[in-house]
Amino acid sequence: MTAAGDSIATGSGVIEVRVAELRQLFNAIDPSPFRDRDLDPRAEEFIVDWARDLPRDAPLALRVHLDRAAGQANEGEQLGQAIHQYFKARADGSRRRLRELFRRGRISLVIAVVFLGATLTLSDLVADVSDSGFAAVLREGFIIGGWVAMWRPLEVFLYDWWPIRSEGRLLDRLSEMPVRIEYNDRMSDQAWRSDWPAVPASSVAPSPPLQQERTSARTPAMPVDDIDHQHTPEEERTIREAALDETIEASFPASDPPSSTPNPDDHEAVDRSPRE
Repeated sequence: MTAAGDSIATGSGVIEVRVAELRQLFNAIDPSPFRDRDLDPRAEEFIVDWARDLPRDAPLALRVHLDRAAGQANEGEQLGQAIHQYFKARADGSRRRLRELFRRGRISLVIAVVFLGATLTLSDLVADVSDSGFAAVLREGFIIGGWVAMWRPLEVFLYDWWPIRSEGRLLDRLSEMPVRIEYNDRMSDQAWRSDWPAVPASSVAPSPPLQQERTSARTPAMPVDDIDHQHTPEEERTIREAALDETIEASFPASDPPSSTPNPDDHEAVDRSPRE
């Protein structure tokens, strides 16, 4: 079996993907150049979910089973660069989200601490002013409200950051994994010409049978004269006129017999009609 791209080391966690064309791996509506184009959402989800199921300490690798013959020599290298570039951008985006989360967490922590200090101060003031039941309820309400305000920064620093950190590490591993293409040698050697990104769609010439079919559809078949029967120009004109007369007669049949009803514009017809 013909293959191209990076070699896969023994013991790697291999992600297997099978597609008919390389363009199925990429987002069809993304107008970016090939190396900057996003992966198709379904392909990305498939690859990431498979990678999550593999051991965390095992190196990752991607093997693409392509249902066509080999195309350009650098096809495997181009695919690997495109996939590495995409997951590297995703990893950078994950780190930006983590930094933004910590920034919001710090701001939330400052606001919560200030609010907690204010509520505790109000609670002490209420306790100094009165020791009634209502004052005790109000004092406990201030304390509870102050600690509830601490919920958001505690959630950020205790729970929200580590899933993003874990996702970033997984994307870093995917951005460095070897990518290998294995071709189906039973397909035509010219099948790669209809695939993207090997050749732009505008430069792909139609196949000869399709071109012949389109030509025949545009140009009607002309009758071919029998070479054994040659006619003089005068005989040829007579034959064509006879054929034209037959065509007109078939297209416009003879009108109905004349009606027996007198023509209202014929005044003599009244005189010719029998009188009662």
